[in-house]
Amino acid sequence: MPVATVGDRAGAERAVTEETIDRFAEVSGDENPIHLDAEYAAETTFGGRIAHGMLAASVVSAALARLPGDIVYLSQDLSFERPVRPGDTVVAEVAVVESLGGDRLAVETTASVGDETVVSGEAVVLSLAHDGA
Repeated sequence: MPVATVGDRAGAERAVTEETIDRFAEVSGDENPIHLDAEYAAETTFGGRIAHGMLAASVVSAALARLPGDIVYLSQDLSFERPVRPGDTVVAEVAVVESLGGDRLAVETTASVGDETVVSGEAVVLSLAHDGA
């Protein structure tokens, strides 16, 4: 199987529902009421429930997994730019921008809802050949 190289791109998307947010809270243990309590969230600057930032960032992880080869996450710098709300669809795009030597690659990462970026950053990954063994 080939490995990822500079110029490779991949994407993933995820529809976010109230159930998605509830399930993410259960799995992550992050039970912040801004995510789970509609009445509480309505009184905040966001005016309603919002998804966990890491839920949106997890769509980036799904996109990275679609790059060629076996991809192993080493690090990720993230900027959370806008909230994701129930009913939104998060679309993540990743692009390999630099070889860092060995099997390490720098990857530009972006997650958007419509035309608005919600999460941006850069990841470092290992791209390994899969020998099928």
